[in-house]
Amino acid sequence: MLEPVYQVDVVIVGAGIAGLSAAHRLTSAGVTTAVLEAAPGVGGRMSTEKVDGFRLDRIGRLLSTSYPELRQTPGLDALVLRPFAPGVLLHRDGRRQRAGAPAAVGSARGALHAVRALATAPRCAAVSPVRRTGAPVGGAVDQARLQAALARIAGTPVARLLARPELPATEALAARGVPARTLDGFLRPLLAALLCDPELTTSSRCADLALRSFAGGRLCVPEGGAEVLPDLLARSLPPGTVHTGVRATSVATTAVTTAEHGEFRCRAVLLATDARAAAELLPGLRVPDFHPVTVVHHTTDEPPATGASLLLEADRGGPVAHTAVLSNVDPSRAPAGRALISSTVLGTPPEGVDTAVRMHLSRLYGTSTRRWETLAVHHTAEAVPAMRPPHDLRRPVRLMAGLYVCGDHRDTSTVQGALHSAHRAAAAVLADLGASGSMHRADPPTTLKKAA
Repeated sequence: MLEPVYQVDVVIVGAGIAGLSAAHRLTSAGVTTAVLEAAPGVGGRMSTEKVDGFRLDRIGRLLSTSYPELRQTPGLDALVLRPFAPGVLLHRDGRRQRAGAPAAVGSARGALHAVRALATAPRCAAVSPVRRTGAPVGGAVDQARLQAALARIAGTPVARLLARPELPATEALAARGVPARTLDGFLRPLLAALLCDPELTTSSRCADLALRSFAGGRLCVPEGGAEVLPDLLARSLPPGTVHTGVRATSVATTAVTTAEHGEFRCRAVLLATDARAAAELLPGLRVPDFHPVTVVHHTTDEPPATGASLLLEADRGGPVAHTAVLSNVDPSRAPAGRALISSTVLGTPPEGVDTAVRMHLSRLYGTSTRRWETLAVHHTAEAVPAMRPPHDLRRPVRLMAGLYVCGDHRDTSTVQGALHSAHRAAAAVLADLGASGSMHRADPPTTLKKAA
């Protein structure tokens, strides 16, 4: 029998969450799809290491319950999100203070009323002991103003945020008249944690979107580790769709050539790898700068008493940007009787990173860390694509008819951005194929065989 002109409608290169999400949308429309992944498993940077009953994320990106793509992506219906305690804990001058709790910013009118009430109250009532101790966001008036600002941004349409002039985030916040104590004591450490950018060189539009997500929801992590997202997507695809251990060496609009499995013929190709791997297959694609991230995991049987809070370092007095007793947030991350403390270092880590992190954590938590056991130190040099201005929030996903690209480097450098770029790319593929369903009715893709 003659071989078919092509084996599947679409070949997707890369089995991270962007590629797997796009595969879901295509297969749901009846388009036959094969996903090729060079690594032994799916997930890409969203991987979780398992050590003695602990589940240790390599990067550990923070999610938000307000991310619409988490609710709208096919295959993630069973995803369970474990939220942190409302707001965040801020560490400054040896003290900790909670700020930005969503319960306090649910109503912009109520927060503004609090500002007016405090502003017209007698001076002795407006000044609190918290203000005199130099807390990160000042006293009661500063707290109320912060709550009002978060409530306003939570209710601001995205289109209006994107219409604002674009500057580096730190310059934009200063230009808006944000008090220095609020900028340095709350917004800088919060945005550093959300964007993995300690210097806040990120586009102010991206920073505004991150603040809007924070103000409109709760910070959270997936139950079971970061790998749960790609695993859920992969398991709910049709059998035979995902092929691991298959490395693509070249791509065209109608074929993907692999190192050991020959040529895979198709009607369209979607690159869903990281930015650097995509540029290696398609020279000329832009490769952004990256923010490096190091995650250090410790365990102890006597965890610090911070509950399920995310603790941010406002002083910048050590390598740790943020830390949490993660097993308090998601008990599945650690075996019974043990606590998992996960801490994130942004930028280039210092020499002897574990020792430096231990010393810093001792100050942040106010307890000795000498008996803590180090489980893993994960360093990822190209963890998060930088989004410096001018940043195109919707970089083209259609390069030409038959050739497409998606990933967090085409949108915002977040899980939300990766999923949204996949949504856009799948829509572009379906439009070019002229199909709400497949125009090619072949058998589902079978296991690839090594080329003769």
